[in-house]
Amino acid sequence: MKRLLLLCCCLAAVLPLSARDGSLERAVRALTDSVRATVGVAVVFGDGDTLVVNNGHRYPTMSVYKFHQALAVLDRLDRRGLPLTTRIPVRRSDLLPDTWSPLREACPGGGRFTVAELLAYSVAQSDNNVCDLLFRFLGGPETVNRYIAGLDAGEAAIVADEETMHRHTDNQYLNWTTPLAAVRLLERFRRGELLSAAYGDFLLETMFATETGPDKLRGLLPADVAVAHKTGSAFRDAQGVMVADNDIGIVRLPDGRSYSIAVFVMDSREDDRTNAAVIARISRLVYDSFSGK
Repeated sequence: MKRLLLLCCCLAAVLPLSARDGSLERAVRALTDSVRATVGVAVVFGDGDTLVVNNGHRYPTMSVYKFHQALAVLDRLDRRGLPLTTRIPVRRSDLLPDTWSPLREACPGGGRFTVAELLAYSVAQSDNNVCDLLFRFLGGPETVNRYIAGLDAGEAAIVADEETMHRHTDNQYLNWTTPLAAVRLLERFRRGELLSAAYGDFLLETMFATETGPDKLRGLLPADVAVAHKTGSAFRDAQGVMVADNDIGIVRLPDGRSYSIAVFVMDSREDDRTNAAVIARISRLVYDSFSGK
């Protein structure tokens, strides 16, 4: 009997949280099923426990892929021994109109900016013009795609820049990933496996400073919980369907424990507030389960 009890305890220790604690998975599924959208969720906790819901779709990344791009940019600097103060020229012609671009609003004539400054615009403020500029710095989206594929973190495709995605609604589906692939990438980054400390710490702090999506992953979390995240939002199609509304991130509790979470909302017929609320409520469910609230 003691051996049987020991065996059961050992099995419980290696089972994913979704299998070990069915109440969390049921609560998350109830939320995902309550909206007129396809919602995918994945969580990897600090000890490796994993929760996955609706992972079997290709979810449009939207600006979430700026995290993937930032990893590729910093890996390039890291490998070549270049500092974050490396400067890249930005021309007036690089700053296209009719797209989200805080840098264009601040410096319409362009200038010379450090990589650190450009990544802050791209990641923390989700600047589309800066994103495409960084693609050109790397050699195009295909360079980022090869880099991510080489990490073997899961399914993902990054093949289109922001200018391409703005040309047609369907182009927003060109860049995609799965929730599980996203959190696996976040976890490898969190554990320091992808970049040396200086570059990794910079990106993490930049993500903690993200200004977009305050009502998503961090929307319902306590003020003393830190969230390093990257959001992504699409345009609506001619029928009013929101192609995607996403948030991925690393949640750090005051006691130092952390976990990675991704919530992707695809083809939603709900309004923007509802999409954000679903992400926030799922985030709170996960936090409550993890923290023992």
